[in-house]
Amino acid sequence: MTDMNRKRMIQVILGFVLMGGALTACEDRNWDFDGGISRPVLENYLSRSATMSEFLTVDPFCNDGNYADKEKDIELIKNIGAKFIGRSIYRWGGERVLSDPGFWNGARGLIEKVHAFDKRVIFQAATFEAVTREVNTLKIPAWTFEALGLPVEERNFSYEMMLNPEGKYVDLWGAGSSVPDITQVETQLWFMYLIGSYVQIGCEAVHLGQIALIGMNDPHFETWQSFLVKIRNYARENARRHWILLDAHTPAGGMIVNGISLLDFNSFPLRIKEVPEKPMEGVLEKGHLDAIYGRSLGCITPSGWECQALPYLVEFDNFGVSDHPGVANVNDHYTWGYDEITWFYLQKPEYREAWLKYAYDWLQKNDPNGHLEMPLARVISTGNPGDPKTCRGIAPSESCPQGMNLEAAIKALWK
Repeated sequence: MTDMNRKRMIQVILGFVLMGGALTACEDRNWDFDGGISRPVLENYLSRSATMSEFLTVDPFCNDGNYADKEKDIELIKNIGAKFIGRSIYRWGGERVLSDPGFWNGARGLIEKVHAFDKRVIFQAATFEAVTREVNTLKIPAWTFEALGLPVEERNFSYEMMLNPEGKYVDLWGAGSSVPDITQVETQLWFMYLIGSYVQIGCEAVHLGQIALIGMNDPHFETWQSFLVKIRNYARENARRHWILLDAHTPAGGMIVNGISLLDFNSFPLRIKEVPEKPMEGVLEKGHLDAIYGRSLGCITPSGWECQALPYLVEFDNFGVSDHPGVANVNDHYTWGYDEITWFYLQKPEYREAWLKYAYDWLQKNDPNGHLEMPLARVISTGNPGDPKTCRGIAPSESCPQGMNLEAAIKALWK
């Protein structure tokens, strides 16, 4: 055995031990970054990404996010070698819970449990295009004003001050639930508070939601640019590795100002196209509706490297059930009348596994800038009141009958 081979064997054995026996094909990859991220390291993370919606949520006020068997989720992260845990904590309404220290301590504790066996794992939080009147119950911390360079005030957040002055998207999600307008200083305070708080518990990435809706009065991203500079400055001082990975749903293929991307990577729904002659089957296709394939724009990234197409994630989106469940309509965003993750959940196990492989291979062949985010936990909408609200990637059990048992399928793709 050569010295090089002997050294490599020792590295693999050490990696196996340090990872608690969860030997994967990731040991020879680079996961290191600090104050910026290279393209190879970024793509390493994106290639091992999984959606685990509200995995970090421990809500003392209600059951949202408090799904069972989170220890099994931790084992799943360990066993498949996941490195990027998407949408792990966020709020879509229910803001009052943020005043309870138990919410933040519970999330921090779950991060620490994962980092105990792999400190390289990134947890992604999210800020979305929704805010409710409950924000009026929350006091604004002094550090939030300071991070934005504003005079410190002793007051609570104001829901009304986050809204578009002309009434655009006010009550879009129902009475008292609106899209916040990024050009309003109060919205910037709100997002700084959320993102800064997520950084403080150990998150290293934030999904910014539908930037076009939030940027209703900011078509050229001037306000977004100014605000995100402040977010990155905060991260340089407070984040684990002095950097925060930012992404958003980018229907135009990017969020670019003067050739420089405001985002580290793009993200978008899969946009699965029905095959009408094959009930409940779906495929991926360039040019279908607003799919991102082949449309991610070139730019200079926030870390300074140039690319002809910014790397991106595609995910199984959730947005509800239509008025035509089970019926194909290739001209709408539903897949057989369901949102993408519900469509996927309703499939037979063998089709789910086959479709993951199909999508994974299709991306590599048709646009290697894209990476498939594996569905390990996400809200579903079957339209049946008795059905579960969240599908899971773990094996089904009495406490989690909605488990899809995806471990083996993902390990086979990531081997």
